[in-house]
Amino acid sequence: MKVHRVRCFGATPDAGNVADVIEDGPASVADRLAFADASGAPACVFIDGAGPWEADFYYPHARSPLCLHATLAAAHVLCQRHGGPVTLKSAMRGQMMELTQEVAGTFARVRKQAVAPIGIEPGLPAFLLGEPGLRLASPPLLSSVGSTKLLIEVPDRASLHALTPPLGRIVDWGKEQGVGGCYVYCRVGDSEFEGRNFNHLDPAREDAATGVAAGALCAWLERDIVVHQGAHLGNPCTLLARIDGQAVLVGGATVAQDGQRPGAADAPPHAPAGPR
Repeated sequence: MKVHRVRCFGATPDAGNVADVIEDGPASVADRLAFADASGAPACVFIDGAGPWEADFYYPHARSPLCLHATLAAAHVLCQRHGGPVTLKSAMRGQMMELTQEVAGTFARVRKQAVAPIGIEPGLPAFLLGEPGLRLASPPLLSSVGSTKLLIEVPDRASLHALTPPLGRIVDWGKEQGVGGCYVYCRVGDSEFEGRNFNHLDPAREDAATGVAAGALCAWLERDIVVHQGAHLGNPCTLLARIDGQAVLVGGATVAQDGQRPGAADAPPHAPAGPR
């Protein structure tokens, strides 16, 4: 088994959202979920096959149809080895993605996905975020480039940073509706935004960068955007999302943190990478 750890979307070389890319790893969903929970990484992607490769995505608490920062981590590994572009197929939904590396960073080309018709009541964002007096800058909406997000725009950074939502409420609602959590954001420039993602039960696991949310926001706005995330966590990230015909390119910086992690190649297929 080979495990590669990659930092994605970092605004500086030592920042970024970490993902582990696993080759020749455990095969079952249960073993992969156990590996992801023990890895200490916010996300893991298991790579199977070759040309196109199949990507199976896991957070520590759940399997996911798509995680774009883990996709970029896989792109970093595969493009460095094989050149680009590289085609990747998601394991859960068969979503095809073209991966490339360029001067601006590593990118995944994804398409806007159909969203189930879920009614969004006016008071739903305030309920989910535990903010009875919540002020919104625009109506909330659902958008997806592979994993649906409830996009909630608040007026400013102060409102964004002050949020301490009841995470269990968001997770329960998301499971009921098939939505991958809430992405709360504010405008900080004409085409620049800052955001926070809420889809974990543990506040310590808050994402430093959420590529599927940046892609979903870009798809809805139908224009190129820059999204900032993670600075309040001490891990500043910059996500680039741009319209590419009928698709969206989502990307940013990728940096191999450790190369192949020590000892990973000799670990048995079912073994976790190590304690959190």
